[in-house]
Amino acid sequence: MRLRNTLAAALGAFPLVPTLPTSASAASGDSSYAYLDEQENDQTGRLTDPESETCINLPEAESDGAPAAGAPRNSTDEFATASVEANCEGPSFALRPGGGVSSRLKVRSVIFR
Repeated sequence: MRLRNTLAAALGAFPLVPTLPTSASAASGDSSYAYLDEQENDQTGRLTDPESETCINLPEAESDGAPAAGAPRNSTDEFATASVEANCEGPSFALRPGGGVSSRLKVRSVIFR
């Protein structure tokens, strides 16, 4: 009798498994970049614990009228692929985890993997 009740409870709970919450995947750490504000002063933008596998447009550089950001630095625990155009399009380059940096490259979007 106990085995039958245990088996029934296990089978009854099985349909609930897909409703369990899953953790969102995110890179741990910061990624930074340089940009010019509206008065053309140098500023630093930062992405903290950015979501993985999602293209992130840099808000200060995503529009075609704004200058692209520069000097991207990847201090997260995942590789970052930075793109010259918004929406992770156009030429791209990889920055290694833990401090990958490029002082000459321009960027408008990035994805972490």
